Amino acid sequence: MPRRHGCAETTERRGDSMKVSVAAEMDEETAQALAAALVERFEDDVTVVSNEGEELAQASYDESDGEDRPTPDSVSEPDADLDLGPTDREEQLWAEIESIHSGGKEKYKQQLPEQGKLFVRDRLDLWFNNGDAGDTDGFLFEDGTFAEFDADDVLPADGLITGGAEFESRNVHFMANDYTVKRGSMAAKGVEKFLRMQQRALKTAQPVLYLMDSSGGRIDQQTGFFANREGIGKYYYNHSMLSGRVPQICVLYGPCIAGAAYTPVFADFTVMVRGMSSMAIASPRMVEMVTGEKISLDELGGPDVHAKYSGSADLVADDEEHARELVAELIGYLPNNSDEKPPNTEPKPPRHPTNEIDGIIPQEPNRGYDMVDLIDRVVDADSWFELQPEYGKEILTGFARIDGRSIGVIANQPAHRAGAIFPDAAEKAAGFIWTCDAYNVPLLYLTDTPGFMAGSQVEKDGILEQGKKMIYATSSATVPKQCVVVRKAYGAGIYAMSGPAYDPESTIALPSGEIAIMGPEAAINAVYARKLAAIEDDEERARMEAELREEYREDIDARRMASEVVIDEVVPPSSLRDELANRFAFYEGIEKDLPNKKHGTVL
Repeated sequence: MPRRHGCAETTERRGDSMKVSVAAEMDEETAQALAAALVERFEDDVTVVSNEGEELAQASYDESDGEDRPTPDSVSEPDADLDLGPTDREEQLWAEIESIHSGGKEKYKQQLPEQGKLFVRDRLDLWFNNGDAGDTDGFLFEDGTFAEFDADDVLPADGLITGGAEFESRNVHFMANDYTVKRGSMAAKGVEKFLRMQQRALKTAQPVLYLMDSSGGRIDQQTGFFANREGIGKYYYNHSMLSGRVPQICVLYGPCIAGAAYTPVFADFTVMVRGMSSMAIASPRMVEMVTGEKISLDELGGPDVHAKYSGSADLVADDEEHARELVAELIGYLPNNSDEKPPNTEPKPPRHPTNEIDGIIPQEPNRGYDMVDLIDRVVDADSWFELQPEYGKEILTGFARIDGRSIGVIANQPAHRAGAIFPDAAEKAAGFIWTCDAYNVPLLYLTDTPGFMAGSQVEKDGILEQGKKMIYATSSATVPKQCVVVRKAYGAGIYAMSGPAYDPESTIALPSGEIAIMGPEAAINAVYARKLAAIEDDEERARMEAELREEYREDIDARRMASEVVIDEVVPPSSLRDELANRFAFYEGIEKDLPNKKHGTVL
């Protein structure tokens, strides 16, 4: 290894003196400095000579110079009167942070109670600190507090708070708009914080909470964040990458307009708060400019619009506290990410006795009843958590637990339009099945449907398009599936509800179950219409219809289907819960492979 110019080559000690040999080319000034340094370091007399023997410098150690110098075994004690508390520099930083935490201008904060909403920092205390600003255990850290700190305008944190927190005993990433700063609008620094939060969620594989209260992008500051590669459009790219990887849950606290409205619809679950939240692709003023239509924001995109008609809202909360309660319950059914299984809880017996199940189901095949009454006698007490209850009411979708195990329930609802599957119901079911499969939540299908609805209006509404999505989702789901034929399973309804051809782990039926291309009335009319029409006597025709109907019903009866091994088992209704608990437990660890391909083309 080459020697650096001027370094010592050899060192020789004699008593309390040291002789150091250096390269001949070292000048006397450098040699003298070296000697002085060695005296300081070793407290010895030092002579520096060249490697040719010429003396270049000499320095002597004076013991009096080292009397006050600490030795390696002696460390000076700090002055007992020295104040080691926060310095002025730290106090100034705390004051700056406090100013940022106070949010936007006071006049905007005073408007919040009139709108029924909390200041964003108080909202975060509600979510993560049990509503107590002094309790900071749940709020773990914040990123980007000083964004736009040196801006000419008042833009604390650039109107967006991001960070990490503990929510319901699990770590989550979060973002929250500050409505007191430019109405929660987004600009360059806030966009950067939002993107970093999403990208870190991809790294940690932990859930994301979006607490939205944003009027959209700042139009007057769009340069630098709107169309950039790392601009606001990247939100939705990241949403897409996170989709199915970690649960994304969005709560809306105010108007969410234009580009901002895509975050709630990209989220896995969206909660709107009644009386304060809305979302729309454009504001009422913009709608009037473009179409001439005069409409209020609530009529354009309020909770009722998205809960009943668009299907974009999964749940509607009464107020801020209720929104948190709903999300706390919801997240309990989900894993942290797609690599994990949903958490189990302590098993509970159903709310109502299981021996009442058969009495719930009418003897008459065309008489309605509420499927929730059956669900409450199968799942753990108080575990039924319905999603999108106002949308596509002919199908129920929601989470529940059986014996403490999280499951997703897809159930036809005979109490609404006889349980026939309409386009919105098919769309709703497809999305829920897809989401459950992404997060490893097993599926339970409770079948009682006359099939997909027919007619000119449902064709215009896309019954075939939405129906294929439901069938595709059922076909592609790799989680354990259990199909129960409760009563009617007619037409393609048995396909969409994971019948025997759709790779369920089991297809079981109650004694009231029937599987057929169509119901008895329609079948008799299709096959025997001319024969019956030829019978002139009304009583004779009625007798013949009754006989044909009974023959047909015997042919499609669950026992006949079990005899043909179309279904796996006919079970006594009172044993249905135990049957499902055992089957879900038995098949918990199965793995299903899909064909080797990038993805299907249906969705």
